[in-house]
Amino acid sequence: MAQVALIGVNKSFGNVNVIRDIDLQIDDGEFVVFVGPSGCGKSTLLRLIAGLENLTSGQISIADKLVMDLPPSKRGIAMVFQSYALYPHMTVFNNMAFSLDLQGVSKADINDRVQAAATILQMEHLLDRRPAALSGGQRQRVAIGRAIVRNPDVFLFDEPLSNLDAALRHDTRVEIAKLHNQLGATTIYVTHDQVEAMTLADKIVVLKDGEVMQVGSPMDLFNFPANEFVAGFLGSPKMNFFDGVLSGGAGSEQGEFEGQDVNASGARLVSGDKAQGDAVKLGIRPQHLILDDNGPLKGKATLVERLGTETVVELISDKQTSFRFASPESLDIANGQEVSFSFNAAAAHIF
Repeated sequence: MAQVALIGVNKSFGNVNVIRDIDLQIDDGEFVVFVGPSGCGKSTLLRLIAGLENLTSGQISIADKLVMDLPPSKRGIAMVFQSYALYPHMTVFNNMAFSLDLQGVSKADINDRVQAAATILQMEHLLDRRPAALSGGQRQRVAIGRAIVRNPDVFLFDEPLSNLDAALRHDTRVEIAKLHNQLGATTIYVTHDQVEAMTLADKIVVLKDGEVMQVGSPMDLFNFPANEFVAGFLGSPKMNFFDGVLSGGAGSEQGEFEGQDVNASGARLVSGDKAQGDAVKLGIRPQHLILDDNGPLKGKATLVERLGTETVVELISDKQTSFRFASPESLDIANGQEVSFSFNAAAAHIF
């Protein structure tokens, strides 16, 4: 079983602690995505699992075997990097076969593995080409194929789509999802792109400043964020936050937000019990705002983005708080127009 377990994992560079007391269980066959802003420690955590960085403290096991003292080649992992790292003088076949040749695998077995991987990735016709004759998406498929031929216990992907344009990123993301469904291998994937995280993951690990903020399925994290950071990080456009004061306490989320009395009854109180008068933030996703001439939330439109399938309106409140409204409809809203909103209280959060 290709389970991955991290127990009390810490990593410091000098006096800077970049990974802090991480405990994490990744089950056999799971597709787990590490996501977070730049500098949060997600790539460092992946490199610790791969053996490319040494732990400061803690334990890592792969397939029920402690691997802290093992080199990367003995950990049963294969890694796909952001840069393709292909040998320019070698053909696609030889790039994919190189690591197997170093291991002393027979030529017949190498040929079978490379041909099988090429078939999975639909690149049989590319095997005689060199990297210079390939597109960016094709080079990334070669890098993925090089990992497949090793038959690893765990696949590690470190922001593999960052160098691709938008269309290729979508196509390659679909290919990676299909590949995981086909192989069923344990996969750990690092990205800063929350769309990649939401569409690929069985389980998302949200990181900030080297700490795990929340672990769960994509929709659990989207619908039930554990804190304001997770709520604001997942979702596009990002969640709106309004400063206010709670006037009703837990169970009666009446409050004054943006200088207006807002009945948030039914909103989820995220950050524990709150007493009357406590400063809080009301979180509402742009898609959950409702145009309402008598609504308590008001703003002036500063930008209207018509995207075809969605209209996104940027607004600013009287308190100079920026927020967004998103609708699948084509809206007749102009820059500078005053707009009022109510909202779906059941989908709102109080932090």
